[in-house]
Amino acid sequence: MGSRVYLARLAALPVFDPNGDRVGRVRDAVIRLRTTNRPPQVVGLVAEMALRRRIFLPIGRFTSMDAESVVLSTGMLNLRRFEKRPNELLVLEEVLDRRVTVEPEDRQGPGQPGSVVDLGMELNRNNEWLITRVAVREHSGRLTRRGHTYQVEYDRVRGLVGPTDTQGTSNLVALLEQMRPADMANALQDLSDSRRNEVAHALSDRTLADVLEELPEHDQVEILVQLDRERAADVLERMDPDDAADLLAELPKAEQAVLLDLMEPEEAAPVRQLMSYTPGTAGSVMTSEPVILPPDATVAEALARIREPELSPVVAAQVFVARAPSATPSGKYLGMVHFQRLLREPPSSILGGIIETDLDPLSPETDLTEITRRMATYDMVAMPVVDSAYRLVGAVTVDDVLDHSLPRDWRDRDIQDETPTPILPGASA
Repeated sequence: MGSRVYLARLAALPVFDPNGDRVGRVRDAVIRLRTTNRPPQVVGLVAEMALRRRIFLPIGRFTSMDAESVVLSTGMLNLRRFEKRPNELLVLEEVLDRRVTVEPEDRQGPGQPGSVVDLGMELNRNNEWLITRVAVREHSGRLTRRGHTYQVEYDRVRGLVGPTDTQGTSNLVALLEQMRPADMANALQDLSDSRRNEVAHALSDRTLADVLEELPEHDQVEILVQLDRERAADVLERMDPDDAADLLAELPKAEQAVLLDLMEPEEAAPVRQLMSYTPGTAGSVMTSEPVILPPDATVAEALARIREPELSPVVAAQVFVARAPSATPSGKYLGMVHFQRLLREPPSSILGGIIETDLDPLSPETDLTEITRRMATYDMVAMPVVDSAYRLVGAVTVDDVLDHSLPRDWRDRDIQDETPTPILPGASA
């Protein structure tokens, strides 16, 4: 383990036990404030385990910390949910981006304003990890130029701890954007309401849309209503239509109408259509943007289409074949081709010659129980949905079924944490 470790760089790193098995990921670091002006002590890391449970790992339990991972000295863990104590701070949540003042080396004259980029810890003679260095980005005062980043000793920094209403978001956002949307959503749930809203405002429309799709519905609503309506409409446009429809359904009717009117007509149309279906039916849970190609398209064209990075794995798992137009509602639905079949066929083969036609599509009124039964029976990850004219109007994917089969609050960590988790034998309480 190096003599100095920077805490923000540990965010999202995997945590391994001595046998090399991964037990979770680093989500934050805990520092303990001390009396007088002594540097804070780093007491441990917060790791996220399975089922989004966050636990505390004492700093003395680690044998190594590097740019790739952190490794524990023992496989015996206390799985009790982490709760911060009154004299503790979370580095990423409460210290990163904090506005501070850096005193000159001679302690004479005015200080230099800046914001915290990272904290460096070092091991002292008593085997305590103390905050000794602070990475700060200076405030240049110019809108078009970012101040340079430099390091200073901890005792030259003022405003690092204590109450503050001047905490920015840029460095925290930069860290969050390295995570998967689901992990970013988990991190947002741990922030205070005000801090979470600040971060949400700072995220790009695309990123915020991805994160909203992974949050519990009440958190989605709370974030959306804090945005101005134009921004809220922009974010809804970048969500999958079925997720946007679910979110809008949680709002009052008047607010739904306002936001739908602010959306671009071509983006609002599929959302309006999805909201018109009866809840709990194929029409209400389907995605209206599956991969659709005409029957004269080639296997090569189909493979190129499903390789597009913005497609989710379940949507890209199959191509639906229909007469023009190739957007929902399409022309007459003809059949589907799974991506494994595409991989086995010559690139020049025509889709119309290899489609599967023996699976009856769903109707928009098919209920969730029947959808689940049929998908399980035929081992399907997606099923087509056609209207009375046999036009493809969407597809129900396995993640849609899971999302609507689980309890409404399944994404809520507070609910998950009510489920007792045993402590492994030998772990301290």
